[in-house]
Amino acid sequence: MLLRILDRLEELLIATLMAAATTLIFVAVVHRYSSGASIDLSKWFAAHGMSGAAAVFGAIFQWLVSWDLSWAQELCIYMFVWMAKFGAAYGVRTGIHVGVDVLVNKLDPKGRHRVILFGLICGAIFTGTIAVLGAGFVYLMGQTGQHSNDLEAPMWIVYLALPLGSALMCFRFLQVAYNFARTGELPHHDHGYVEGVEDNLHPAPVAGARA
Repeated sequence: MLLRILDRLEELLIATLMAAATTLIFVAVVHRYSSGASIDLSKWFAAHGMSGAAAVFGAIFQWLVSWDLSWAQELCIYMFVWMAKFGAAYGVRTGIHVGVDVLVNKLDPKGRHRVILFGLICGAIFTGTIAVLGAGFVYLMGQTGQHSNDLEAPMWIVYLALPLGSALMCFRFLQVAYNFARTGELPHHDHGYVEGVEDNLHPAPVAGARA
């Protein structure tokens, strides 16, 4: 039950960050080009003696520039960092990370089992070490009181993605290693799978049709 909740929270966080970053980038780009287009149109209408239209687009330009979105790029970078760290943990759980297993598959089943288990344990040790070191770094960053340039957000919150994401990735390595030790199976991602569409791949037989 707890693992299901953790899985859903992980997926929800990644999806939310991806949607929010995409939306913010879209809004920032539209804002930038709309501001430039409105002032250009205002100048063009003014040059052709259309003072009314020039005033309208001038007002639109003033309204757009009143929206300060200088922080958008910085926030998007931070959201993508968080998304990448937790996405890496999701990749371990679902088996979507790229791996070269040509030599491993040539081993006998017993040797293959040992090599894969050793690799998973090494991954857990490495990410666990990064989580511990990252936690120490976040603590020191919190003591400095440093803030970001545009958002003026505490930098320790930004860097918190490092220990949290690495700790979750370490847990996922241990989870996969435990399941592999018990069942001999690794998580496998089917690139042709689309949730909610699998039933459409095999349509129900038509009534009266012969087998």
